[in-house]
Amino acid sequence: VQLQASGGGLVQAGGSLRLSCAASGRTFSSYTMGWFRQAPGKERYFVAAINRSGMSTYYVDSVRGRFTISRDNVKNTVYLQMNSLKPEDTAIYYCTAKTSDGNYGYAQLWDYWGQGTQVTVSS
Repeated sequence: VQLQASGGGLVQAGGSLRLSCAASGRTFSSYTMGWFRQAPGKERYFVAAINRSGMSTYYVDSVRGRFTISRDNVKNTVYLQMNSLKPEDTAIYYCTAKTSDGNYGYAQLWDYWGQGTQVTVSS
């Protein structure tokens, strides 16, 4: 599957952005989808994941209640709605897909990656 992320940009603290990730290739609904982020000089960290049906979602504690992951299996797209953004949310955000469930926090266990989209939150 090929992943194309978009929607990043510059926003003030407290603002919102919605990231999108369009998928092509094999059946989109057969993949668990997720988002990771990587700040300069840091490792890539898990942000959120959503199962194949969209009925179950998972978040890192630092974004729970502010970010919402969703998917549209007709449009082959996964979204990350980010509200109440903070400067520490600044990072490159990567869309990712995996064929298995569980172990969402381990980047090495995800199978496919998009190119990333920059999110910058100013204070």
